[in-house]
Amino acid sequence: MAIPGLLLVDKPAGMTSHDVVAKVRKLAGTRKVGHAGTLDPMATGLLVLGIESATKLLTFVVGADKTYLATIRLGASTITDDREGEVIEQASSEKLNAVTDQQIELELAKLRGAIQQVPSAVSAIKVNGEKAYDRVRAGEVFELKSREVTISKLEVLGDMRREENYIELDVAVDCSSGTYIRAIARDLGAALGVGGHLTELRRIRIGEFNVEQAMQLDSGITPLPLIVSAEAVKHILPSLEITPEQALFIRQGKRINGEITGVSALTCQNTLVAVAESAGKQRIKSVVVFNDEVTNG
Repeated sequence: MAIPGLLLVDKPAGMTSHDVVAKVRKLAGTRKVGHAGTLDPMATGLLVLGIESATKLLTFVVGADKTYLATIRLGASTITDDREGEVIEQASSEKLNAVTDQQIELELAKLRGAIQQVPSAVSAIKVNGEKAYDRVRAGEVFELKSREVTISKLEVLGDMRREENYIELDVAVDCSSGTYIRAIARDLGAALGVGGHLTELRRIRIGEFNVEQAMQLDSGITPLPLIVSAEAVKHILPSLEITPEQALFIRQGKRINGEITGVSALTCQNTLVAVAESAGKQRIKSVVVFNDEVTNG
């Protein structure tokens, strides 16, 4: 059996997240591989994958804040809100020339903080049981419901680039889970009256995991540079060390004495035992139990 743990991968452009999972299944020798947070084929950067029982940790990774680097092109709207989609509206050069750097900064400021954002129509969000992007490709026109997201950082990197038919700017974005960077480009372009879409997108951070730690799929590294679950969970959740006797009880579905705040990891002798929550005063119960873990070290 493959060793349980998390694997950080730097996804190349052109591959789907599912393509990455399929390749890692072969490399790891197991079908039990999942990922936390889809990246579009156009996008590059950090994918966090779980192998064997560590797939149970992914649900606690998905909700983490993320950091992206992106390039926004103002001057045209596309059906997908990125460069891979058909252009549906093109601004005139006169209209584009009237947009100042100060106006762009002003509209960017309105997109910072806690905002209501309508997800991109070409997304995996389900509408009446079907993924939104499937319905768009079938020719339907609709708008998804807005949701609250938090954009804690939206910063222009370097100078904006101006050409006859577009204005391009590189941005760094820190945001909550569920934020669509394509929607930022779309909404900025709409507010300026010239349209906008993404031309580049790279995810560089998920929670405490950084793309600098990630492997390249074509690197040929063996064995895979897994972060075993007992170590990985330290970067995801608060952790509590328990005794071997308590570990046995938890794995048997029993409650143990102790106190935790919120969802926490329970470890014993460098092994991940469970993710747990409070069961009332001075009591702890498991949420997810890990029975096939290896020690860290």
